[in-house]
Amino acid sequence: MASSSSSHQTHTPLPSDPGGGKPLDHEVPIHVVTEPSQLPAEFLNPSAAKQLIIGFDCEGVDLCRHGTLCIMQLAFPDAIYLVDAIKGGESLIRACKPALESSHITKVIHDCKRDSEALYFQFGIKLHNVVDTQIAYSQIEEQEGRTRLPDDYISFVGLLADPRYCGISYLEKEEVRVLLRQDPMFWTYRPLSEMMIHAAADDVRFLLRIYYKMMEKLNQRSLWYLAVRGVLYCRCFCINENDYADWPHIPPIPDNLIIEDNAPEEEILSVLDVPPGKMGRVIGRRGASILSVKESCNAEIFIGGAKGPTDKVFIVGPVKQVRKAEAMLRGKMLDIF
Repeated sequence: MASSSSSHQTHTPLPSDPGGGKPLDHEVPIHVVTEPSQLPAEFLNPSAAKQLIIGFDCEGVDLCRHGTLCIMQLAFPDAIYLVDAIKGGESLIRACKPALESSHITKVIHDCKRDSEALYFQFGIKLHNVVDTQIAYSQIEEQEGRTRLPDDYISFVGLLADPRYCGISYLEKEEVRVLLRQDPMFWTYRPLSEMMIHAAADDVRFLLRIYYKMMEKLNQRSLWYLAVRGVLYCRCFCINENDYADWPHIPPIPDNLIIEDNAPEEEILSVLDVPPGKMGRVIGRRGASILSVKESCNAEIFIGGAKGPTDKVFIVGPVKQVRKAEAMLRGKMLDIF
């Protein structure tokens, strides 16, 4: 059992469950955690005998390798824990390392890339076994015959608004965004205000509901893609000198998919170095150059942008498509006289 911690209640009305018609209103306790002993023992000590599925997110100042992680949110079915990295310090976050790296705890998150980067460079944590709802949403859309345009990623607010998953508006999120634009240090202030507590909690409290809704829709092929992309996206901005040899392995293609005529191709992450002064050519005016590559290749292409790294391009996808994207991007770096 977790020891006592600062506790609050959150109550957000949800529509009735379309399947069973039961109302989904309920109160969930929120615990502000400053010591490892305040977290559930089964989280701190992952075990194959006690598999867990939790909602997960991070808040911070300019969250990336150089930013500051301030709060780590953990949503269990019966409670939400806000792990306060400011008051608890590095020792508190490091106490969570076994759980965050464990294959016995599934972390449901929306867009894991920057969270993973912050955890890796600030605390040496290799985030593993994630179900990224942004990736899952794209897989479901593809399954159902809808083609996503390049760079057309579903936001968390947009996902919550989708009636297939929650069907709620999240006006408080925009309020917090306004505050963050006015004061980027918003998440560093202590004590945590009621607005901060409820905003942090609401970023994770719907994730388990969304997860189960998505699992009902995903076929075996999409589930494999989801697992592989989760591993690769966690690595994405985490530059590693040994080619990720010390990171968790990429899930192999399941046997039941290999025997099919249209077996999926192996998926990889490629990190492409961009020489000084060439990133402008890669991106192009208003992003036109890199968009043309994305439209020509069935691969995801990311740049570090203002948060960095500014000299690399990250490509995720099937091997042949990644190699095609590499060749096109290298071509755009060439000097043309």
